[in-house]
Amino acid sequence: MNLYFRLLLFMVRVRFRRRLGIWDTSHVTFRVNPFDLDVMRHMNNGRYLTLMDLGRMDLMLRSRFWQRITAQGWYPVIAGQTITYRRSLMLWEKFDLASRVIGSDDRWIYMEQVFRRDGEVVADAIVRARLLRKSGGSVPMDEVLELVRPLPDHLELPEWIAKWNEGSSLHSREL
Repeated sequence: MNLYFRLLLFMVRVRFRRRLGIWDTSHVTFRVNPFDLDVMRHMNNGRYLTLMDLGRMDLMLRSRFWQRITAQGWYPVIAGQTITYRRSLMLWEKFDLASRVIGSDDRWIYMEQVFRRDGEVVADAIVRARLLRKSGGSVPMDEVLELVRPLPDHLELPEWIAKWNEGSSLHSREL
């Protein structure tokens, strides 16, 4: 129930925030509430991933990217992510979630999402996503990029992301 309340509050708040471009960085402020805690009394690791969904939605809604893709009959899916937890978030602590697109390749869009408390990094994540058609199949990246032109000159996918992407599907094969 708490997640629905937080989602409702988020959807109301996002309507009153200034517009962004898809290449900008979105910042959303949250506060750790009792329903976010695990048995160790810090924010549950799964809750970070849930809040990352809201961070991505903030960027997509404020940049109007969401409206453009849904008008095409497309929807985003997360295909891979990695997160590093550096510090704990405790009850009632306020924190910022920054979300930004860091690049794309021929199949994927990559985003970076960083949690900060008082300017200090608490957790950081890389997310790999793509767009699917409601009618079935994937949306080619050139069609996606056509919706967000012009592409910024600085947008160049870091080499380590390509290596992460190649290795991310290999880890579970030996289990």
